[in-house]
Amino acid sequence: MVVQAKAVFRSSIVWATAALVVSSCSGTVQTSSTESPTRSTATAASTSSIKIDGSSTVYPLTDAAVQEFKQKNPEAEITVDFSGTTGGFRKFCAGETDISNASRPISTAEVEACRQAGHRYIELPVAFDALTVVVNPQNTWAQTLTVSELKKIWEPAAAGKITNWNQVRPDFPNRPLKLYGAGGDSGTYDYFAETIAGGTEIRSDYTGSEDDNVLVQGVANDPDALGFFGFSYYEANQDKLKAVAISDDSQGQTRQAVAPSREAVENATYVPLSRPLFIYVNGKTAQQNEKLRDFIDFYMTNSRQIVESVNYIPLPQDAYDINKVHVFKGEYGTAYEGKPQPYLTIKEVLQKDQAL
Repeated sequence: MVVQAKAVFRSSIVWATAALVVSSCSGTVQTSSTESPTRSTATAASTSSIKIDGSSTVYPLTDAAVQEFKQKNPEAEITVDFSGTTGGFRKFCAGETDISNASRPISTAEVEACRQAGHRYIELPVAFDALTVVVNPQNTWAQTLTVSELKKIWEPAAAGKITNWNQVRPDFPNRPLKLYGAGGDSGTYDYFAETIAGGTEIRSDYTGSEDDNVLVQGVANDPDALGFFGFSYYEANQDKLKAVAISDDSQGQTRQAVAPSREAVENATYVPLSRPLFIYVNGKTAQQNEKLRDFIDFYMTNSRQIVESVNYIPLPQDAYDINKVHVFKGEYGTAYEGKPQPYLTIKEVLQKDQAL
């Protein structure tokens, strides 16, 4: 499954150096035969342009990388859009994009869709996020919520039934509960449904959008609102929003409530709403498009600074060096099991990255 580097890439010294630096820790490539393409299809872009779509959560990070890359490479033709992680994978597996931003790992169904279309992919973790539950600043009662209370609010059975704040907790006021959250094509939706609601869906009677700015405005304008989205959108709008501290009571004991922060993610105390973020690269265009390889090299070389600039949590530099090797060697597949994985620490993500 490993594409031989010399036969495929006209690599720069940077790529070769990265391979020598971290090849000893990159491990054996472990890709399933289901990852292999069954037929060849057209690539998404011309030999010089780059098309990116997918997660609105990852969008600020990749867009920042694109803008910095364009400053040094003004001739670069790169477009970045967001249609949600699921919507992005739909385009990616159809060969319409070169990079897919994702706020969750690629799903089993998406793996199969890419396989059927003949598109192999390279999975690159790029940051950690603290999925953030927010309320309006006028909300003086919901300082903390437990995972069980979030499930009570968001599980599918709550639709049309849990409609007031005092139904969540008796000492909360008798006020309407207005909900805002990720739309169904969002990886944030999938992660939240799996982690909080315990399945693949959340309740249907809420205001949903793949555009997190729509959700920010919804909560900011509604004193009775509760919403969830990526940490970066909360950080950029702290004057309009208030983050809720989360207490994990889903594992047989109730943990102390912890507010979302970089420190809480790094020390693995903001659980279960910490999660890795990814980009997926089309393997064929990575072979054919030198500008795409240049962009990925730039992205990985500068990731820590770029990630911090948009208020996400960077991975150790080793992770970005290993990502370079994955692209250089054409190491295809996913290190995950086709679904979101709560409770992963940054160290565990690095271990998965090394073992791919």
